[in-house]
Amino acid sequence: MYKMSAVVEKEGRWYVAHGVEIQVTSQGRTKEKALENLREAVELYLEHAEPDELEHFKKAHASKPVIATITVGR
Repeated sequence: MYKMSAVVEKEGRWYVAHGVEIQVTSQGRTKEKALENLREAVELYLEHAEPDELEHFKKAHASKPVIATITVGR
């Protein structure tokens, strides 16, 4: 079992969930549904991933991402 980070953003009427450690994205009408769909998408990805892709995921999973908010502009 793996734990991973996800970022959820609202885009129009949909919520989009992005995996941080792995490049998998999904969506749903609610945050909960977007995360549920992301879980399913990641499970399918891992089920069908090549050995080198799994190794990349395991390395990314070992390090904890830092998510920060920055301000840009004038």
